[in-house]
Amino acid sequence: MISLYIVLGVVVVLLLWLAAIYNKLVTNKNMVAEGWSGIDVQVKRRADLIPNLIEAVKGYMGHERGVLEKVTELRTQSLKAQGVGEKAQVEGALGAALAKLLAVAENYPDLKASQNFIELQKSLADVEEQIQLARRYYNGAARSYNILIASVPSNIIANTFGFHPVEYFEIEDAGDRAVPKVSFP
Repeated sequence: MISLYIVLGVVVVLLLWLAAIYNKLVTNKNMVAEGWSGIDVQVKRRADLIPNLIEAVKGYMGHERGVLEKVTELRTQSLKAQGVGEKAQVEGALGAALAKLLAVAENYPDLKASQNFIELQKSLADVEEQIQLARRYYNGAARSYNILIASVPSNIIANTFGFHPVEYFEIEDAGDRAVPKVSFP
C-alpha cells in the first residue's frame, strides 16, 4: 500500500513538473507574440506618418521624384509583408529610403525651416526609436523562447506539443551592421 502512495506521489510530481514546463513554454510564446505585436504597431505608426512626410516634401523636392516613389513603394510593401524575415527585410529597406529622403531634404533650406516638416521629422525620429525598442523586446523574447525550446528537458515537451523556434528580427544588409569609419584630415 505504501508503494502505491509513493508511485502516485511520483506521478503527481512528474505531472506537475511537466505542466510547469508547458506553462513556461506557453508564457514565452505569448511574450514573442506580444513583442511582434509591438513591432507591428510601431511600423504601422511609421507607415501612417509617411504620406504626410511625402506631402510635406513634394512641393520642395519636385525633381527628387525617384526618392519619393521609392519610399511610397516600400511603405506599401511594408504593410503587405508577412512573417518576421520578410518584414525585417522590407523595414530595413524602408528605413534606408527614409534616411535618404531626409538627407536629400537637407539640400532644401525652405523645407528644413518648415514647421510642418520639423514636426514630422521629430515624429518620425520618435517612431524609429520606438521601433528599435520593440525590436529589442521581440528579439529578447525570441531568444528566451528559443533557448527554452532547445534546452533539456523542456525541449521534450516543446517537441511533443509542437513548439517551434522563431526567427529574430535582424538587419538584412551587412552594410548597416558595419561600424562607420571616421577619419580626420
